[in-house]
Amino acid sequence: MARTGFCDSRPLLDPCKTEENRVPLRTWANACAVKARRACNEVAGLRSWQQYKAENKDERQWVCSRLPLSAEDGIIMDYAEKNKSASVDGYEEEALLNHLHRVQALPTLRQLVPGLLQREIEVAMDKLGLLYDRTYAWDVFSDMMRSQLNSTLPNAELPRPFTDTTRAILVDWLIQVHEVFSFSEETLYLAVHLLNRALQQIKVSISSLQLLGVVCLFLAAKKEECLLPEVSELCYLMANTYTKKQLLRMERRVLSGLQFELSHCPPIHFLLLSAYIARCSDKVICMARYLLELSLLEGQCIQYLPTHLAGAALHLARQLLQEAPTPEGETAWCIASNIHLGSEATLFNIMQIMAIAAAKAHTRETRATYIKFSSVETLHVSMHPALTNAPCLLGLPCLQS
Repeated sequence: MARTGFCDSRPLLDPCKTEENRVPLRTWANACAVKARRACNEVAGLRSWQQYKAENKDERQWVCSRLPLSAEDGIIMDYAEKNKSASVDGYEEEALLNHLHRVQALPTLRQLVPGLLQREIEVAMDKLGLLYDRTYAWDVFSDMMRSQLNSTLPNAELPRPFTDTTRAILVDWLIQVHEVFSFSEETLYLAVHLLNRALQQIKVSISSLQLLGVVCLFLAAKKEECLLPEVSELCYLMANTYTKKQLLRMERRVLSGLQFELSHCPPIHFLLLSAYIARCSDKVICMARYLLELSLLEGQCIQYLPTHLAGAALHLARQLLQEAPTPEGETAWCIASNIHLGSEATLFNIMQIMAIAAAKAHTRETRATYIKFSSVETLHVSMHPALTNAPCLLGLPCLQS
């Protein structure tokens, strides 16, 4: 099991320790002696014991006098080999060692996790509607894990004219436009990903920054949505600052600059998969979605893998809500946490960024995500009182309200 720091390293479910599979110790001790005792009794019924001993000199001999039986179940408790002074019988010891060897050979939770994870991934992707044929679930998931490595950005640095604040204002406005058209979450994450890449690979002036954001959202919608807005509608949302011709020209520039590579595995997919496998409640999922969307506004989160972001958001949501743990839930969480491949330090850094962003969300000008997740449909998670002290949970200084 990969060490992420998010689950206890002790096996929570060890098949070697289940009571129904545990054989009584005294049954192990007599496992090898029963056959010899049965052969002895059968032959003694036909011939005398002395004749049987004379014919079987090379076989193991036992002292058959005083064979006490357990008063409860009649199992023989005291075999003693002749001419042996050891307190532990040789056969008993051999039977016990053989049994312990078999026990050690049984798989533990650490060894079972890959198989359990594969089965849970297949069920989760089927239930979440991420594919049409469950047979290819593990292949699709493996491709998701590989493709995220190809779409990462080397660093979070922006070209000199732009700042993290400028980018955050643009992303906040794109979130509002995304809400107007009722696009899917995948469209939003893909649009921001294309924007991050375009800012690093295409020379764009500050005056064309809004146009670039709209074009990235338009391209993401072409890839993810069934119904697309008209170009005139997009120009209207920008107060007709740009013409249709300018928008289509920028679209060609973006496609050429990105070499038509528009594929991206969004962190929301990894979050939903992990939450389903970990048996998280609806409130935990909504809180994790809120934290994950807040990370879109943070320039520091550009360089992290989608699995890193999803794992940090889900774990921080669990810490904030402090739901009562159950053995089944903790076991499921340990299995789900294997999806998050980041080191403990990496995930903790992301959690710190998210915690600070969540604590300041209600006071910032970029409040589109805060308002979106304050509705009844999202269980008012952005207004949860624990978010104000979120940095304190991670050992950071509490923010002044």
